[in-house]
Amino acid sequence: MDHLLEHVRSYLDRSLDERIAYIQAPRWIGHRVAMQAHERLAELLARPAALRTRGLMLVGPYANGKTMMAERFAVEHLRAAEQQRVWVVQTREGAGLAHFYGSILQALRAPTSNRRDVGRKAEQIDYLFDRLKPRILIFDEFHNVLRGRTRDVEAVLAFLRRIGRQFDISPVLIGEVAVYDVINQTSEMASRFDLHAAPRWQYDEEFLTLLDSLEAALPLARSSDLSDEKLAREIFRLSEGLIGEIVAVVTAAAIAAVRSGAERITKSDLGQLCYVPLSQRRRAPVRDYLL
Repeated sequence: MDHLLEHVRSYLDRSLDERIAYIQAPRWIGHRVAMQAHERLAELLARPAALRTRGLMLVGPYANGKTMMAERFAVEHLRAAEQQRVWVVQTREGAGLAHFYGSILQALRAPTSNRRDVGRKAEQIDYLFDRLKPRILIFDEFHNVLRGRTRDVEAVLAFLRRIGRQFDISPVLIGEVAVYDVINQTSEMASRFDLHAAPRWQYDEEFLTLLDSLEAALPLARSSDLSDEKLAREIFRLSEGLIGEIVAVVTAAAIAAVRSGAERITKSDLGQLCYVPLSQRRRAPVRDYLL
């Protein structure tokens, strides 16, 4: 059991269902990019008051752990702080200020109505900001608001500028590359936001270390040597360098290993999963059976 973390070893004695539930549970992986993101968020939280606050863009492809980085930071802050200063806003689908303001009100746990009274929502948000005094607002899936009319997008960007000046709030924008493109369209907005990139993983020593960390966290009785060249290359091919897919592939293989009694993951086991990489799913052979 030397390949397992100490607190994971006890799960080997649990029932099959308990072990599978533990394997499926979301888990924090403190890799370099994630820890650096937390450091930059901590700097925003600890900064002195300013009339022109700086924000942060956390940008990268889908399924690459951006949301988990932000939510983990927000939860850690909430556990340690006497007053909540970090709020996560799940940006709603749909264009326009009404949707955007509705996302903020929902995050602040404020009562809302279905009416599209933008002015009233803006007044309510200003009142809540003045009372709650947030320091960081994290807008997850921020690219949702960028699909609307130009004037609506410009109004959202104006809102981000205003909350820094009026309420001393640093906005954090999480999303795909469209967020980076829009913010950098003008020097005014570009000067207000730093970038923290969450790119796809490369096949390198850091990726192999990630696989070792995952193996240590999964209660399999036998060592799988996930960082072995052949096995690691196959996991990288299936996941296409996306950490969400890396975890999904390894999790599926670990569950299969528990159910079969093999208690380890091999390259042939990965082949039996019939796992289709994200970029190939639209053209996967199974699609033809769905027509």
